[in-house]
Amino acid sequence: MRPSPDTAKPAIVLVHGAWHGAWCWRRVLPLLRNEGVEVHAVTLTGVGERAHLLSHDIDLQTHIQDVLGLIKAEELQRVLLVGHSYAGMVVTGAADRLQQAHPGTLAGLVYLDAVVPQPGESWSSPHTEETRQGRIDAARASAGLSFPPPDAKVFGLEGADRDWVNRRQTPQPFKVYQQPLQFDAARVAAVPRSFIDCTSPALATIAASRTRVRSEPGWRVLELATGHDPMVSEPQALAKLLLDLQRAPA
Repeated sequence: MRPSPDTAKPAIVLVHGAWHGAWCWRRVLPLLRNEGVEVHAVTLTGVGERAHLLSHDIDLQTHIQDVLGLIKAEELQRVLLVGHSYAGMVVTGAADRLQQAHPGTLAGLVYLDAVVPQPGESWSSPHTEETRQGRIDAARASAGLSFPPPDAKVFGLEGADRDWVNRRQTPQPFKVYQQPLQFDAARVAAVPRSFIDCTSPALATIAASRTRVRSEPGWRVLELATGHDPMVSEPQALAKLLLDLQRAPA
C-alpha cells in the first residue's frame, strides 16, 4: 500500500539533462540530505552509468518511464520533481501521467534552466536551425543512434569543474531530440511550477523557455547568477533554492 499524501514524507527527485547522469548531482545530494530531505537522483536510460544500454529504441517515453519507475518503486508522495535542461521534457511528460493516474503525488515542478514545452513540441522545437542541423549532422556519425556532448565550457564551467564534467559526459540518445511530446497542458499547469534561470552565462538554447515562463501566468521565476550546470558550479545556492521550494512550492 502506498502511503497517504497526508502522511508521507516529502521527497525531491532530481532528473539530469542531456549527456549527464545522476553523477552530476554529487555536490547537491549531501547538502539536501543533511537537512533531512529524502532525495533521489535518476539516471536516464542510455547515459551516465547506464550508457551501456544505449540503443535506437530509447525515446522520450523511455526516459519518462525511468522517472515514473523510481517514484513508484520508492513509493514517493509529495514529490518536488526537478528537471534540468533537456529533462524539462521528461518531467513534463511524467507530471502529465502522474496527474492523470495518481493526482496529489506531485507537490511541485521545478524547471532548472530547462526546456518548457507546449503540447506537440519537441526538445528541438525552440532551437535555431543551425543548432538543429548541427545535432542532426552529428548523429549521422552513429547512424542516428546518438550525438556527442559539447565541451562543458558552454555551461559556464572552467578549470577542474569543466574537466570533471567533460570526463563524465556520454553521448545522448538521438531519438529524444526530435520527438514531440503530447500532454494535457491544463493538467500539468495544475501543479505549482517554478523556473530557475541560470543567468551567468545564460545558455542560448534555453532562451525560449526564459521568455515563456515570464509571459505565461502561474510561474514562479527565480534566478541564479551562474552557468547552466549550477549543481556543479553553485551547489550550495541551488540546494537552498530547492529546499525553499520544497517547503513552499506554491
